[in-house]
Amino acid sequence: MANGGDLRPTAAGSSIEQESPVVLPPPPREIPTANIPPARSTAPNTVNLTEENQFLVNSLRYYTALTHQERETFMQSLFNLMTSNEEDGAAQFREVVSRSDLPMMGLLLTSDLDRFLEMARNKNGSNRIQELLGITDDLDIFFFNAITRRFVNFMTDYEASRVGTQGMQVFNQERQKTMYDYVLDNAIHLACNRTGYAVLKKIIDGLGHLFYRDRLLDIVAQNALRLSYHAHGNYVVQHVLRLNDLRCTHNVGVSLSDRCFGLSFTKSGSHVVQTLLDTEAAAAVMVVEELLRRDEESLVRLARSEYGNYVVLKALRVMRESRNRMYLFWRLANKFRPYVHLLRGRNVGEYLYWLR
Repeated sequence: MANGGDLRPTAAGSSIEQESPVVLPPPPREIPTANIPPARSTAPNTVNLTEENQFLVNSLRYYTALTHQERETFMQSLFNLMTSNEEDGAAQFREVVSRSDLPMMGLLLTSDLDRFLEMARNKNGSNRIQELLGITDDLDIFFFNAITRRFVNFMTDYEASRVGTQGMQVFNQERQKTMYDYVLDNAIHLACNRTGYAVLKKIIDGLGHLFYRDRLLDIVAQNALRLSYHAHGNYVVQHVLRLNDLRCTHNVGVSLSDRCFGLSFTKSGSHVVQTLLDTEAAAAVMVVEELLRRDEESLVRLARSEYGNYVVLKALRVMRESRNRMYLFWRLANKFRPYVHLLRGRNVGEYLYWLR
């Protein structure tokens, strides 16, 4: 036997004890990390207020104790908060709101109506005021009072009007009705304003209260003649005609009865008459019958005019499209056919030429 237990080879045929081979563990599998997103932090997002906005939060609690100079500084800082173009301006605004007494903030925002209107006319200011609307009734009362006291000023500015129309959607029912009354009282003024007419069209489309909607359409219809001659008002008349409201279309037609011929010589009026021809059968017949009551000389003068020729062409095409009104088409066409040579260079002249 080997010394120390060491087994050595013996004679042939004897068994030999061997050491077991060592098996190494496999190398660790490489885990790709390129597409694994970093772990999200569970800490809440925090906004560090600027020194100016921290001053706002602190001063808002003790506003009545501020000196006159401190109040002036506060109001300027509040204006800056509402209109800031800074990258984190919206986040700063929301953080200040979350830490503030909202009714007190609303009171101070609207304490100077000129300054508040200036905020509302700013894009950022308009957006941030809208965020404050409808949060609480105690806050809304300040904005409602400010908007109604300067209603026309708000509704004739694009950005400020967005504040007004948003208020009409989110204020309580009583305040909404009061604002509808303001719209009715100022409808014609808005319709004749270069910004107000677009606001009025938007209000008509979004007005869910049928009683006020019908009253507003009646006001437009009753003043259709005046509005049709106006550079901006004519778009409101065209808009209500395209609503395909039979009652409103009839009322507009009544207001424009026996006035379509004169309107057709003007740019704005010709657009209204063409829209009237396109909307409803009875209204279109009314227009054509009025034209037929005119003598040939007057009709040729209309067809040769810059805007009237489009009205005549529209009237002919609309009447020709309906079998029931084909007789009106031929009556009108026959009034022009002897004078086609006088209508050269006009679309209506080309149209009538091919009828021969």
